Amino acid sequence: MSTEAANELRLAARIVEVSALRRTPAGVPVVTCVLAHESRRIEAGIEREVRLELETMAIGALAEKLAGATPGASVEASGFLAAKSARTHKPVLHLNIIEFMEGT
Repeated sequence: MSTEAANELRLAARIVEVSALRRTPAGVPVVTCVLAHESRRIEAGIEREVRLELETMAIGALAEKLAGATPGASVEASGFLAAKSARTHKPVLHLNIIEFMEGT
């Protein structure tokens, strides 16, 4: 199995909340945020409404970009899923790309 292509998520969403910028002990910027997604999808031939919130994080220059974001802003985000920690296997989206949509 390819380790690069097997775990990638792309999501159109709006920002619900953004944490304050913090730095790791090595000085690397880190931000966490919550993204909310709403859409209509077809499943088993039936249209359904999809709503979810997903915890995300950004590191480095992307963290600095995201730190200034306003809740409610529409974004297109992509990255990979990983466990929140060694003890908590809840998924967190680690952002590689975040694009702010015009008008937000």
